[in-house]
Amino acid sequence: MKPSDKVRQFTVSDDDDGIRLDRWFKRNLPQIGFATVSKWARTGQIRVDGGRAKPDDRLQAGQVLRVPPGGEAKHKAPKKRRELTEDEIAEAQAMVIRETPSAIVLNKPPGLATQGGSKTTKHVDGLLDAFVRSEDDPRPRLVHRLDKDTSGVLLVARTPGSAASYSKRFSGRSARKVYWALVVGVPEVREGTIDAPLAKQPGTGGEKMHVDEENGATAKTRYRVVERAGTRAAWVELEPLTGRTHQLRVHMAAIGHPIVGDGKYGGQDAFLTGTISRKMHLHARRLIIGTPETKGAGGKLDVTAELPDHFAASMEALGFDLALSDAAPLRDEPPERTPAEKKQAARRHAKQFRKDRRGERRSRTISKATAKKKAKGKPKGKRK
Repeated sequence: MKPSDKVRQFTVSDDDDGIRLDRWFKRNLPQIGFATVSKWARTGQIRVDGGRAKPDDRLQAGQVLRVPPGGEAKHKAPKKRRELTEDEIAEAQAMVIRETPSAIVLNKPPGLATQGGSKTTKHVDGLLDAFVRSEDDPRPRLVHRLDKDTSGVLLVARTPGSAASYSKRFSGRSARKVYWALVVGVPEVREGTIDAPLAKQPGTGGEKMHVDEENGATAKTRYRVVERAGTRAAWVELEPLTGRTHQLRVHMAAIGHPIVGDGKYGGQDAFLTGTISRKMHLHARRLIIGTPETKGAGGKLDVTAELPDHFAASMEALGFDLALSDAAPLRDEPPERTPAEKKQAARRHAKQFRKDRRGERRSRTISKATAKKKAKGKPKGKRK
């Protein structure tokens, strides 16, 4: 008899805390389809802590889920994982700068793509099997990306639950990302925000972005000049307030100071003469993000990635002091709220406004009643 021919019981893990019941099945028992889950819920065959449950009910860690027998749909056998070579495993391990129960933080080298494509066979995603300890362990998942030629901090989630948690933080813009860049020339304004909407450039097949004031999506980047090498180049600290494709590269080129080595957006003007490398000089230096382990406790994961060799050599050649940036970080301003957060705040404001108005009307009613009562209690004057 197969295990699925018997009634099964599962304890909801911390990783699945807050997930919808139908999502729990998709994550933990993907062979059972949504139609089956809905039918079981409707007929009372699924039980959570002994009670009936609906597909959209939220589960809590520690609850016991009763699953009836059967329900498996015909599906393709899971794709076998590719066996990595010893060199590939060593390459993956060499990138690790921090490990937590929910994440693996890598320092991605320049020239290595984050994900594969039609002509890209070697990438970070293809190396993630190096972190799978056993066949029962879930495969780590990417939750954000870096351009192929951009180096630095790349966070990988260990489980589906932590992937969902980190993805929310990235999409909700509560994650703080700080980049270092070398740019050609020196911006006249030493610190500010670049607000320039971006869109795909026509005729490039979506491979290139450009500033489009009319139809572009909102894109904002905060920058600060940390140090300058005369008028030749500047070391700039960048913080994206939105997450558009190639945002930092397009924004710096748009203000006339392309990132050194970025020929795609800066053309020949993006390269310096002498000993300065022609590689891209854009590095994800630091990531600060809340973690699932500290849910509701305000804990943060704060990780810094060392510069790649070519970038470090350029910094030394230009005489920059690496201690200056971390000693004087960007102002810690709250990130711009998403449309959903703005809508939620507007609802709270409207609710509070109505509550205050009710309080005002009530106080006016009480005042009138009190005034009538006092007037009624006053002795009437004698008639003359």
